Amino acid sequence: MSQNARKILVTSALPYANGPIHIGHLVEYIQTDIWVRFQKMCGNQCIYVCADDAHGTPIMLRARQQGIEPEQLIDSVSTEHRADFAEFNVAFDNYHSTHSEENRFFANTIYRRNREKGHISLRTITQAYDPVEKMFLPDRFIKGQCPKCGAQDQYGDNCEVCGASYSPSELINPVSAISGVTPEQRESEHHFFRLGDFESMLKQWTRGGHLQNEVSNKLDEWFAAGLQEWDISRDAPYFGFEIPDHPGKYFYVWMDAPIGYMASFKNLCDRSDDLAFDDFWKPASDAELYHFIGKDIIYFHALFWPAMLHGADYRTPTAIFSHGFLTVNGLKMSKSRGTFITARSYLDHLNPEYLRYYFAAKLGSGVDDLDLNLDDFIARVNADLVGKVVNIASRCAGFIHKQFGSRLADEIAEPALFAHFSAAGGAIAELYEKREFSRAVREIMTLADQANQYIDDKKPWVMAKQAGRETELHAVCSMGLNLFRQLIGYLRPILPATAALSEAFLRVEPLTWKALAIPLTGHEIAKFKPLLTRVERAQVDAMVEDSKENLEASRTAAPSGPLVDDPISGNVEFPDFAKVDLRVVRIVAAEQVEGADKLLQLTLDLGGETRNVFAGIKSAYAPESLPGRLTVMVANLAPRKMRFGLSEGMVLAAGPGGKDIFLLSPDSGAEPGMRVK
Repeated sequence: MSQNARKILVTSALPYANGPIHIGHLVEYIQTDIWVRFQKMCGNQCIYVCADDAHGTPIMLRARQQGIEPEQLIDSVSTEHRADFAEFNVAFDNYHSTHSEENRFFANTIYRRNREKGHISLRTITQAYDPVEKMFLPDRFIKGQCPKCGAQDQYGDNCEVCGASYSPSELINPVSAISGVTPEQRESEHHFFRLGDFESMLKQWTRGGHLQNEVSNKLDEWFAAGLQEWDISRDAPYFGFEIPDHPGKYFYVWMDAPIGYMASFKNLCDRSDDLAFDDFWKPASDAELYHFIGKDIIYFHALFWPAMLHGADYRTPTAIFSHGFLTVNGLKMSKSRGTFITARSYLDHLNPEYLRYYFAAKLGSGVDDLDLNLDDFIARVNADLVGKVVNIASRCAGFIHKQFGSRLADEIAEPALFAHFSAAGGAIAELYEKREFSRAVREIMTLADQANQYIDDKKPWVMAKQAGRETELHAVCSMGLNLFRQLIGYLRPILPATAALSEAFLRVEPLTWKALAIPLTGHEIAKFKPLLTRVERAQVDAMVEDSKENLEASRTAAPSGPLVDDPISGNVEFPDFAKVDLRVVRIVAAEQVEGADKLLQLTLDLGGETRNVFAGIKSAYAPESLPGRLTVMVANLAPRKMRFGLSEGMVLAAGPGGKDIFLLSPDSGAEPGMRVK
C-alpha cells in the first residue's frame, strides 16, 4: 500500500438468513464488489465486509416449522450464501453473522451509551397480538391498507407503493400474516430510540454530501412529517439478543442488523495484525466508510443508523450509496414466468461473469431501477465480451505462438495508439470512482472497437501468408495483445475471473491500474485458450424453465394480497369471484411425492368427504407435521390430471413463500366443511 493510499471500509446490506440469494440481491453485491476491486487495483486499502442478518420472527418461525433450532437454520443458510457469493466472485474480506458475540457487544454498547444520554425511553404501548399463534406480531407480519395512499395489502411498517412509514396501528383493516385473523390489541412495555433528539444533526448530515440528491430530497419529506420515536424492542418469543436488564425483551432485528457491519469488521480485526477497529470507527477517523444499500431501506440507514452511531460516540458514514430494484424483461421478478431466478439457478446454466458485465453495463450512480432484458443480455454479452474483447486476443495469439515462439515484439508498433488507450484510463477510473459503471463500460467498448479496427486495417491473417512481412506481423499482433491487456485491465473490476485467466495467458502479475500504462514488450506468453464462450439461447431458456414453479405449486403457495406472485391477468368481477367455493379442510394424511421437489400429496377431510390434492408446501412443512392441521381449499375446481396422479382441488396458504407458508392452526375454531366467505 502506497503512502498516499486511502483507508476505506465498505459494506453491502446484510442478506436475510431465511432464504437463498437471488439475482435481485446480486445487483447490490456485484455493484459493491466492482467498486471495491477498482479501489484495490488503485492501491488503496479497501476492506469489504458483510454478514448474514440472522435475527427476527421470520427466522424463528421457519426454524420452528422445520423442527430445528434457529442456530441450525442460520448456519445452513450462511453456508449457501457464502457459496453463491464466492461463485459470483463477490470477494468479501470478511463474512460474518449478526448472531455473534461481536454483534451482541456492539448492540449492548450502542444501546447503553444512548440510554445513558437520555436517548432511550420506556413506555407502555398497545400492540397487535395474534390470539391464534399467541404472540405479538412484528410489523412485517401485519398486513392491511396503507393509511397514506390507500394501497391494499401493505406491511405494518411501510408502504411499498408510496414509501410512507407508519405504525401498524395506523393500518386500515389489519390482519395477521401468520394466521389470517384480525389481531387483538394488547399492552406491552417497549424501548424507544428518541430519533427527534438528533433532528438538527441529521438535517445537517443528510445535506452534507453523504447521500445522493434523490435520497436527500426524499428524507426531507420525513423531516417535514416530524421524526418519530423508533421502537427498538420486541417481546418474547423472539430470536435475537435479549436487552440487558430487561428479561423477555429483545432488540428489534433492525436495531442490531446495521451493527453487523461493525461486528464483521471487528471479527476481521481480531484476526489481523494490520487492522485496528478504532482507526475506522472513532469519531475523528480519517478512514472512509461507505454503505451500499437498496432504496427500500434508506430510512433505516440514513436516519436511524447515523443517529445511533452519533449518540454512541462512533463515527458516521462517509456516504451511503442507494440503488434501485431489478426487473426482468421489464416486469417484477416472477416465479410463474421463471424470472424469479436464484443465484444457484443462474449458476447451474450460465457463467457468472456474464451477469456481472450486464449489470455493470446498466448501473449508474443513481437510484433508478435496473432491467435485465434476457434478449439484450444474450446480444450484449456475445457482441461485447466475445465478439469484441476476447476476439482481439484470439485473433493475435495464434500467430505469436506459432511463428514467434510465444514471445512478444521488443517494441510497441503504434506508440500513439497505446498512449491513447493509456490516457483513457484516467477518465475510466473517474467513472468507476463515481459508480458510473455503465459509462465506464461504454468508454471501454469504444476502445475495444478501435482495437478491432486496428487489427482489421492491418489484416495479420493476410500478412501471415506473405513472405517478408514477418516483422510487421510480429509487431501488429504484439500491439493487438497489448491493447487487449489494457482492455482486460480496465474490465478487471467487472470480470475478475476472466481477468485472472487473461493474466495467466499473458503470464503477468495481477494487473494494477498503474501497470496498464506500461507496455508489455519482449515478454513470453502462454498458449491461448478460450476465455469466454458465447451465450446460447438454449442456456437462458433452460434457466428460465428451471426457475418456474410447478403451476399447481405456485397456486398452492399463493397467499393473499401482494404476496401473490402472479394473479390471473385481467380483472375478475365479483359475481365470477363469488362462484369460487372456498372450504375449510382438515389434513388427514400427507406424503412425499417421488420425483417432485415442491409437492406433497394431501388427503383432505371436507367434513364427511375426502379429497386428494397435490400441494406445493414441501418447502415449509415436513409431511409428519401436517395431519390434524387446517387449511382452505378451492372445492369446486375440476379434477386435474398431473403426472403424479389426480389432484381434486387447490389448497390455499399465506406467506411470502419458501419456508414461510402458513396454514391454519388446529385450534383456530374452524371446522372441516365450513365455507369461507
